[in-house]
Amino acid sequence: MIKCRMLRIALYQPDIPQNTGATMRLCACLGMGLDIIEPCGFVLDDKKIRRSGMDYINSLALARHTSWRHFLDLHQGKQRLVLLTTKAEESFTDFEFRPDDILLAGRESAGVPDDVHNAADARILIPMPGGGRSLNVVNSLAMVAGEALRQTGGFK
Repeated sequence: MIKCRMLRIALYQPDIPQNTGATMRLCACLGMGLDIIEPCGFVLDDKKIRRSGMDYINSLALARHTSWRHFLDLHQGKQRLVLLTTKAEESFTDFEFRPDDILLAGRESAGVPDDVHNAADARILIPMPGGGRSLNVVNSLAMVAGEALRQTGGFK
């Protein structure tokens, strides 16, 4: 069951199972929900979810969606979709988060298509003063989730 008044992370068609497992652990440890929007670039079955999530899976508010449309039908207009993207202008540190935002991350290999980018309510980026293109998706999510939780009192 999805708790709608909870900060969540959504992975759009993830490519790398290890990153999905690390995101499960991140969400469980920080008390955040996780949405996985399929299809994934790997077989995601119950056995692999249990293996990736380790003992954290039991405390994870996990929802799997068979498609982007299915995810949108459940969340659009009810919760704000905040896309982490290199194609944004606003830094995540300047953004005002809400306690029920969904932090949306794209595929590790390709990001998100234009229709997903356009459906987001907000787009934020992590500045790269060192000149890199992007960080690992889990590192990016951890940074942004930390700031979102700090702003919304989620660490109390």
